[in-house]
Amino acid sequence: MKNLTEGRKMFWSVMAIFAVYAVINVAFEDFDRAMLEPFDEINALHQLVFAIVIMSILGVLLHRYSRRMDERISREQADKENQMRRQLTQNIAHELKTPVASILGYTETILEHPDMDEQMRTQFIERTQSQAQRLTALLQDLSTLNRMDYATDYITMERVDVSHIVDDIVQETALAVDRKGMTMRNQLPQDIIVNGNQSLIYSIFRNLMDNAINYAGEGATINISATPADGNMWQFTFADNGVGIPEEHLNRIFERFYRVDKGRSRSLGGTGLGLAIVKNAVQLHGGTIKALPSPGGGLTFQFSLKK
Repeated sequence: MKNLTEGRKMFWSVMAIFAVYAVINVAFEDFDRAMLEPFDEINALHQLVFAIVIMSILGVLLHRYSRRMDERISREQADKENQMRRQLTQNIAHELKTPVASILGYTETILEHPDMDEQMRTQFIERTQSQAQRLTALLQDLSTLNRMDYATDYITMERVDVSHIVDDIVQETALAVDRKGMTMRNQLPQDIIVNGNQSLIYSIFRNLMDNAINYAGEGATINISATPADGNMWQFTFADNGVGIPEEHLNRIFERFYRVDKGRSRSLGGTGLGLAIVKNAVQLHGGTIKALPSPGGGLTFQFSLKK
């Protein structure tokens, strides 16, 4: 019954229960006979015919109801998906609007003022490049989410050394960590191996690292640790002791384009998709993830990945 709709599950469950009841009732009549006996009385045959008729009528009614139930569920799911698509489209358009408008504004100014001071021209070109990079990051994040949503069959799984990936990320972000006076504590055991997609595993830890660097605040400490868990899993903890976020936002920070502080997030170059990618990638690898306040302040992410 794994691939059946909810209506079909209900239909076949009720019909199975009724069939078992009818067979027992006809075979044993008053439920106190010790053994099955052939139908030697016309009354027993009448009972059987009556049970078949009732079961047939009930089957027809249940089939119609289950079909209407499936149609209603399908409509509700379609309406929900359409609403989500509309909201996602609006969010994408809104996020694309800012960098595109900035790029157009800077390039138009350069073209309309050919005698512009060379220093100002260079500054405008640098700003244009910055907005183009932001646009590129947004498109890459959308492509990653789209791949996880609609092309999971094409995502290859292999042995991935998580410890090595995190070591690389720590080195890649060392300059940004130092610039903000932050401390990075990588406490992962060596040779943590999982069965997964290397690119998506990288995205999980890189997005969490970038999120901490951008929002934890000056002088914060970032801790990464892992322990074996039941069910052939690794349990990871990614925590900081920074400014944290209000608890009312914790259940929504994994939503696409959700921002706790919209103005600050955009000014720091965030696409609003990083944590959505993290959650989808974790779930794709058979794990779960949650965000909670760190003891003493800050933000902690706890998530699991299959060994």
